[in-house]
Amino acid sequence: MLRVGIVGASGYTGGELARILALHPAVELTVATSRSHAGKRLSQGYPHLAGIVDIVCEDLQGSELADRADLFFTAVPHQTAMAIVPELLQAGKKVIDLSADFRLDDPVVYEAWYQPHTAQEYLAEAVYGLPEINREKIAAARLVANPGCYPTSIILALAPLLKNGLLDPATIIADSKSGTSGAGRSAQVGSLFCEVTDGFRAYKVGEHRHTPEIEQELAKLAGSQLTVSFTPHLLPISRGILSTIYGALTKEVDQQELYELCTAFYRDEKFVRICRPGNFPATQYVRGSNYCDIGSKVDTRTGRVVLVSVIDNLVKGAAGQAVQNMNIVSGFAESLGLDTVPLFP
Repeated sequence: MLRVGIVGASGYTGGELARILALHPAVELTVATSRSHAGKRLSQGYPHLAGIVDIVCEDLQGSELADRADLFFTAVPHQTAMAIVPELLQAGKKVIDLSADFRLDDPVVYEAWYQPHTAQEYLAEAVYGLPEINREKIAAARLVANPGCYPTSIILALAPLLKNGLLDPATIIADSKSGTSGAGRSAQVGSLFCEVTDGFRAYKVGEHRHTPEIEQELAKLAGSQLTVSFTPHLLPISRGILSTIYGALTKEVDQQELYELCTAFYRDEKFVRICRPGNFPATQYVRGSNYCDIGSKVDTRTGRVVLVSVIDNLVKGAAGQAVQNMNIVSGFAESLGLDTVPLFP
């Protein structure tokens, strides 16, 4: 059995990791850390885990932490991760980092959007953990930078078109909507029930920190630098992301050709489902699962393509994708522990 640890277990992502790992047949959760919940069972903060994951949270650091597992998920905020990850790597451990600290290749770009990077020497070896694009690199990695939730939904939708040169990379617009769990579990006014319910609003317009991550990975697919217009919105739901993405086609393509292109691109990918022409995905059809559903429409009037992509932000957008990466790194079957059928209704 692979011994795994969760660093930062008390947040939504940490709780979701615990839920998924509890039923994983090849791993044992041997340590979970949380400063705010130290000395308490994880199930006290997450009653749905009672009798399933009753591990006691601890406040551990350094070698005391590293000795407790073979692979660690660091589910902590940016800046916090860059102080923890190097110690774990130096102790010979593998790390799936769910923060933004190792997603950006260029420390100058990271500093422009976050703050100075104190572990720059690890950026070159960190592998961007989108399995459908980087599977071979992930398999050989000891540090995987788990993608952000918005970037996952956008990159997976655009990859087939950009790789095949069917989209003008200068014309991409991504309009994304997320459930409130994406804002984290810490109390904040903007996430209160009365602030969110019966409403729908954009936030961090033109300045969301996932923007450089999206541009970096799309540029690799397109083979050239690009700039994306990205606007996130907050939905009055707990889980789910729906991204509507627009771009100008470089040549005429009909709907059937686009469908066949996308299905061929993801033919061997268990967790990407392409909707048939005329059908579009919805967040409730991926809830609780590691699936990404993608629909498309060729708008012949404007010469653009419209892509609609949905994921569960806590699963394929965070914890599920992290476990998918762990499976690849560890040589397990990629879908092990992730065969949950989406919950409906």
